[in-house]
Amino acid sequence: MNQSLPKPSALSRIIPMAWLVGGAVALDQGIKWLVETRLPFHELVPVMPMFALYRTWNEGIAFSMLGGLPDTALLALTALVIVFVLYLWWRTPAGRGIAHLGYALIIGGALGNLIDRAVYGHVVDYILFHTENWSFAVFNLADSFISIGAGLIVLDEVIATVNERKKPT
Repeated sequence: MNQSLPKPSALSRIIPMAWLVGGAVALDQGIKWLVETRLPFHELVPVMPMFALYRTWNEGIAFSMLGGLPDTALLALTALVIVFVLYLWWRTPAGRGIAHLGYALIIGGALGNLIDRAVYGHVVDYILFHTENWSFAVFNLADSFISIGAGLIVLDEVIATVNERKKPT
């Protein structure tokens, strides 16, 4: 007897995603509140070799690009990115959990930074990797969610491609 499992409904896919997005936004905003209220501005606070906390404000988007754009344009651009990612999520089949996790992280990170931009007019950054002669751009947890989410989507695509090639023709 070959019975297939029932297809997950759209609602059963949305609820876990909404929880993950909400959790990512809450964690991001909670940490940013702590950073804004407890961390000195533009002062290096060493945590361990090559890692420090450094509170600064990003008035552009990723790595301060497009810093000259007005806030309304940046807000609109971020909203468009979120809508596009949601569109991709809806088009991805239900069995692609790694990709769905990636989409949720990207949306959560984008919303976290969007809240900063709407409330403060800038994004709060505080994570710094550095050496004596080099430093990476200062970033935040929301940026990490976006990067990890993109990596998960790529990983899911690689897995899907490998599985497709393994199927007998």
